Amino acid sequence: MQEKQNNNALVWFRNDLRVQDNIVLNQAISENESVIACYCFDPRHYKTSEFGFKKTEKFRAKFLIETIQDLKTNLKKLNIELFVFIEKPETAIEKLVKNYQINSIYLQKEWTSEEVEVYKNVKLSAPKTIKFNTYYNQFLYHPDDIDMEFSKIPQVFTNFRKKVETYSAIRPLEVNCPLKNEKTITNNTTIPNLEDLGFQDFETHPNTAFPFKGGETYALNRLTDYFFETKKLGFYKKTRNGLLGTDYSSKFSAWLANGSISAKTIYWKVKQFEEEHFKNESTYWLIFELIWRDYFKYISLKHENDIFKIDGILKKEYDWKPDEKQIQKWINGETKSSFVNANMIELKKTGWMSNRGRQNVASFFAKDLLLDWRIGAAYFEAMLIDYDVHSNYGNWMYVAGVGNDPRNRKFNVDLQAERYDPNGKFQKLWLQETLF
Repeated sequence: MQEKQNNNALVWFRNDLRVQDNIVLNQAISENESVIACYCFDPRHYKTSEFGFKKTEKFRAKFLIETIQDLKTNLKKLNIELFVFIEKPETAIEKLVKNYQINSIYLQKEWTSEEVEVYKNVKLSAPKTIKFNTYYNQFLYHPDDIDMEFSKIPQVFTNFRKKVETYSAIRPLEVNCPLKNEKTITNNTTIPNLEDLGFQDFETHPNTAFPFKGGETYALNRLTDYFFETKKLGFYKKTRNGLLGTDYSSKFSAWLANGSISAKTIYWKVKQFEEEHFKNESTYWLIFELIWRDYFKYISLKHENDIFKIDGILKKEYDWKPDEKQIQKWINGETKSSFVNANMIELKKTGWMSNRGRQNVASFFAKDLLLDWRIGAAYFEAMLIDYDVHSNYGNWMYVAGVGNDPRNRKFNVDLQAERYDPNGKFQKLWLQETLF
């Protein structure tokens, strides 16, 4: 272990909202005598984007508030105070640096344009003497371990998967040590409620497939339940294309998206399950999906802002258009496809949609309605509890035919409905809902 410096460090939390297996937090604790932490509800995340949707809608906002409440509690156990602001990070962090004589700042490394811009602004607002320590903290396979330059990441997922599975290893989990923070720290900041962020409070829909709360504690409880108590992990491959209920899939995506659980934690718990119980196609398939998640992160590292452009990473041109009437019909579940409609109503009412549903409604949007896929992606960004920039834009490009699918497939939504909702149970459940 490194010898501790007599320094005051700040951990700036972004999408790594956990204490377990968090290299950013661990490095700060191991290298410094005094550590405080902060999280900013950045007002820019609640503004309307160029495509006409809020960047964050009420469902993810509520989940995030719950996550920050849990993070604050868990940091307290490590003797670390969490400061929470409804301010731009460049404003809030400048004040903390000054008031608490901060020498160094620790944070998760991000690379998409908006996050990079905010990081630059924070650096500009901080004294030149501040040391910034950034760490990749959101991968299953760490970038230093894959033996590939970002520019050489394969265009086809299977090639990437085979290479990392063969030649790379998953790192062990980071282990926390509580900090002996002997200074008395006054913290007058409070965690906002929904009204503070511009939303009305609401009740979770009784039929939602995602009735879970935000935060690391709830993520770990879900993992224990899904793996060890019900052993649903053992059937994951058979049920993962389901549409109804809480247990057809692991539902880890929302906690993974804001970093309240790490991909490595899930991986090592799968390995524990395999040792203690059994190993089968399903236990492997959950890891397979985590590799997909990594892949989209590497694709965005390779292609940078091209993942946000209409012609995508393939630079392919289609006759896409923005048709406001068609877009609204899609959003409100008023298209010619009852399967698409049911999925869209579910999203509007709950902030959740199954993986199968997402592929179908995105394909319908881009390939049937020929609408600009970025508008659909922006709507998902607003609405989804589990929105993750890399997976969202990676998947939308893939389905729209400008991403990593060499076959450029189009989903037949009627056949998909027959296959995955043969009795129409899912469609009946959501089509009977009257939209606000």
